[in-house]
Amino acid sequence: MAASDRMVLGPLVGSIDQGTSSTRFLVFNAKTAELLSHHQVEIQQKFPKEGWVEQDPKEILKSVHECVERTCEKLQQLNIDITNIKAIGVSNQRETTVVWDKTTGEPLYNAIVWLDLRTQSTVERLLKRIPGENKAFFKFKTGLPLSTYFSAVKLRWLLDNVQEIKQAVDDGRAMFGTIDSWLIWSLTGGKNGGVHCTDVTNASRTMLFNIHSLEWDPELCQFFDIPVDILPKVRSSSEIYGLMKSGALTGVPISGCLGDQSAALVGQMCFQDGQAKNTYGTGCFLLCNTGQKSVFSEHGLLTTIAYKLGRDKPVCYALEGSVAIAGAVVRWLRDNLGIVKTSQEIEKLAAEAGTSYGCYFVPAFSGLYAPYWEPSARGIICGLTQFTNKNHIAFAALEAVCFQTREILDAMNKDCGIPLNQLQVDGGMTNNKVLMQLQSDILCIPVVKPSMPETTALGAAMAAGAAEGVGIWSLNPGDLTAVTCERFEPQINPEESEFRFARWKKAVMKSMGWEMSEAPSDGDTSIFCSLPLGFFIMSSMVMLIGAKYVSG
Repeated sequence: MAASDRMVLGPLVGSIDQGTSSTRFLVFNAKTAELLSHHQVEIQQKFPKEGWVEQDPKEILKSVHECVERTCEKLQQLNIDITNIKAIGVSNQRETTVVWDKTTGEPLYNAIVWLDLRTQSTVERLLKRIPGENKAFFKFKTGLPLSTYFSAVKLRWLLDNVQEIKQAVDDGRAMFGTIDSWLIWSLTGGKNGGVHCTDVTNASRTMLFNIHSLEWDPELCQFFDIPVDILPKVRSSSEIYGLMKSGALTGVPISGCLGDQSAALVGQMCFQDGQAKNTYGTGCFLLCNTGQKSVFSEHGLLTTIAYKLGRDKPVCYALEGSVAIAGAVVRWLRDNLGIVKTSQEIEKLAAEAGTSYGCYFVPAFSGLYAPYWEPSARGIICGLTQFTNKNHIAFAALEAVCFQTREILDAMNKDCGIPLNQLQVDGGMTNNKVLMQLQSDILCIPVVKPSMPETTALGAAMAAGAAEGVGIWSLNPGDLTAVTCERFEPQINPEESEFRFARWKKAVMKSMGWEMSEAPSDGDTSIFCSLPLGFFIMSSMVMLIGAKYVSG
């Protein structure tokens, strides 16, 4: 490529997309939004006990460094000058909680992932302190119900159960953050002057943040007994936070930060009231922009901050429907059951079946999120017959993702009052054409997928490039690049869709109430941990011995 051709590319923006399943670094052309190169590394999830989900913060950080370096190498192989990368944005899995030592730079415990359920007893203990044990007590401050999902209860668990963290807090050495905070602090110098900050979208998922005053809330911090001095400084989603201090992009400003779902909303260019998108990743997240007005749901949705694209720019809000398990169900079929060897095979199996043959799959591995918020639910597969095979289960798994989306879309239509006439989608699962067609069939509306599905990374890049002091990406509506899309139209009649959805709802009801609130804390799964069952077995043994003695 000639030097003159390289200049045509103009300024570039990098985007760190740190998700639950993988880390990626992508580089975009700031003028055309074209994706030029990227690199991806899968992240290991750890399940030390039932319901526990952890990740290694150092592995996450290492994966970021690796992705940045490999992407830069690929760009150089394409003869693209990496000095044209003028800014970096960060998009991240939300709620996942990290506490580290600011003097050593070392994490004090594994990151507790947003899916983790260990804090159910913490939630129940906190509920007892709330009038009427009302989960929605802090809803009008935070937009959130009291749930295992959000960061405050994870942090409370760490303070209660990890002595190293409690000691570090007492010594003034501890720092708390979601993944964005951990990465920005580490990348801008770490223990040698790293910037400890987060943005409003990530802060709004902690349950410690007042979404109206845009500040850490003293009452909430007092309720959860969280010291304010361990919390990061809250900034807008688009401003220079600090400079990269190592690697191929040393000196490049980190100037955009958005929680992954907010980043996808920006990347889909949903800047108008009523515009919505659905992201299919590890979970499934439907967000609808409500503008500068915070709208509170009557149907189980969350009120969250959509973005604040500059220090002096207004904050915008969104209604959100959150589904815990979407792409994770495919990973479960691959890793736990061995039904497929790769995630891509699920589409082939489902296509071969063409139907679930009456089989319904409720993947409530972490309870049910929106619109139920039911932690007692657990995954079930029902409607099985001797005819059912792995193809039908694969189809049912994809159908489950679509049914869950239907539930949160119905709730959003009720809250907004104006039904969506099409659904904009993005995320890794949207490459599955069977899934996209199923989604359109079950919703009875068209599903629209952008030809460049990396909208989460694109949103973070847009925020970074538009930041004051960078100014290489215009967010004016007239300057935004038109996006080409693939469109999926409904191919079944509404009556069949309603019949299948009603059967799904029946399965959902059967998934509830499986898990008792007080599980044995030591993870003992012995039959004797159930007192009635243990008593029955012990009494039966005594009767058998007694009968043998009498007959002898």
